[in-house]
Amino acid sequence: MKPDRTKATPAKFSGDTDSYLNLLGERVRMLRHQRGMTRKALAQHAKVSERYLAQLEAGLGNISIVLLRRVARALGLRVAQLVHDGADPPLDMVLLTQFLERLPADMLGEARKLVAEHFSSPSEDVRRKRIALIGLRGGGKSTLGALLADRLDIPFIELDREIERRSGAPLSEIFDMFGQETFRRAERDALDEVLHRHPAFVIATSGSIVTEPGTLELLLSSCFTVWVRAEPQEHMKRVMAQGDMRPMANSMRAMEDLISILKSREPLYSKADAALTTTGKTPEQNLADLLRLVAIPDSRISRRSA
Repeated sequence: MKPDRTKATPAKFSGDTDSYLNLLGERVRMLRHQRGMTRKALAQHAKVSERYLAQLEAGLGNISIVLLRRVARALGLRVAQLVHDGADPPLDMVLLTQFLERLPADMLGEARKLVAEHFSSPSEDVRRKRIALIGLRGGGKSTLGALLADRLDIPFIELDREIERRSGAPLSEIFDMFGQETFRRAERDALDEVLHRHPAFVIATSGSIVTEPGTLELLLSSCFTVWVRAEPQEHMKRVMAQGDMRPMANSMRAMEDLISILKSREPLYSKADAALTTTGKTPEQNLADLLRLVAIPDSRISRRSA
């Protein structure tokens, strides 16, 4: 019988909320002091009452996002800098962020690579031995990943199965019982373990792994990444071929959602080292294209094919 966790939930959430409001209040007070502003002056600039600001700084005011935006602007900050969870970043991180924000957008990718190369990032040779396939579900990651790993005689790993193995529960149960935040942490931990355990592998990741910046950065810096992509109709067809008939319940809306998700993630998937479109090709044709992308010598391919 599964343990009943519902009774502990309200108290836990209440404690989390109280801790966060206290942290937020301390941050507002510290930033106000840094700027040499009295509470009255900040209240005037933010166009909120001094009493409301006093409650906020005491951790008692669950302030609306509109009023919080006014407070942040009065302090010369963006809302995100004020409301982030956890400890404040070190000063060098703040200064580095400010420096990067001054760079033109087309130079940021180069800056990231230079930093990664300088500070203990795996060499290109090491990355080439760790091949990560990213992209929406239904693109062909699992099929191609298994074929590629077999051809190269290295392990094939599905990250979702690693998460289930480590947690002892299916993904649906992890989401239902613990939520998105716990799943993302489990996903990052599973990737860390794979990187430490295997010097070479092919890994198929979840379609949403790119939405967690820390995990995406680890993946890009540690592996040779390939975006396995297909036309939306092909994604949908393959998902249903895998036995998931839920899209059929509302096929028009499902297709709209899929296109919207793909569009929102394209800037993230495009950070991959290479991209492979699988639509209209057989698995063997896609494998041949993938082998060329990961730069496996033809002589080795021919030996394994013989």
